[in-house]
Amino acid sequence: MTFLDMLRTAGERNASMLCVGLDPEPSRFPGRLKDDASRIYDFCAAIVDATADRVNSFKPQIAYFAAHRAEDQLERLVAHIRKAAPGVPVILDAKRGDIGSTAEQYAREAFERYDADAVTLSPFMGFDSVEPYLRREGKGAFLLCRTSNPGGDDLQAQRLADIDGQPLLYEHVARLAQGPWNLNGQLGLVVGATYPNEIERVRALAPTLPLLIPGVGAQGGDATATVRAGWRAGGPIIVNSSRAVLYASSGDDFAARAREVAGQTRQTLQAALPAA
Repeated sequence: MTFLDMLRTAGERNASMLCVGLDPEPSRFPGRLKDDASRIYDFCAAIVDATADRVNSFKPQIAYFAAHRAEDQLERLVAHIRKAAPGVPVILDAKRGDIGSTAEQYAREAFERYDADAVTLSPFMGFDSVEPYLRREGKGAFLLCRTSNPGGDDLQAQRLADIDGQPLLYEHVARLAQGPWNLNGQLGLVVGATYPNEIERVRALAPTLPLLIPGVGAQGGDATATVRAGWRAGGPIIVNSSRAVLYASSGDDFAARAREVAGQTRQTLQAALPAA
């Protein structure tokens, strides 16, 4: 199955647009796990087990593993997801962006070492920094487009005066992803939940692409506004929540509380869908 096939199947089976981001911070772990980086796998695996039937994807953030020399735990975690949540795709949040042979190695890292189904990329070095990922049959790639951080305005909201229509940079990225860059039909875009108007604009420019939308929960993005701006028939959305789910409790009930919050978020997202 391709990444998009997996995404649609998992979303339909679990009635979910929710992606749980796996951003492990040992200093925030509960009880006996607290401050123990060797237990990153144990913490994340418990979250996966608790939320596997409430998500359409999982998104491990590679920096949270690499900073603790826990890449081997990330490999184990993806293998665990395959067993505990079969058919649920894994999006490696790596935001890679480099050219030529280096990009080929990053693609190998994402899709072979970590067995990810999709990866996040920075498009700002141009198409030759994206193309090596597109050679991987069935694999997905999400280009940073309109990110949720305030500093995104520094570049993404700048107008391109020498291109017809003078689009903003993020609009140009959306058009490229919907059009000439989408060689394998598996490209998507990252658009932050803190900018619902921009989500709506990106969706208009890229009506069929999957949108990965971080920022719901701890970052303050509105779940209902996000769905209404980004959902279209034929254009899937992946609404990510990380800290609000992972750290719903600091006690031994952390996995049970994560399940509750994931379920509540899923329900809120589903309720925002237009009536059939």
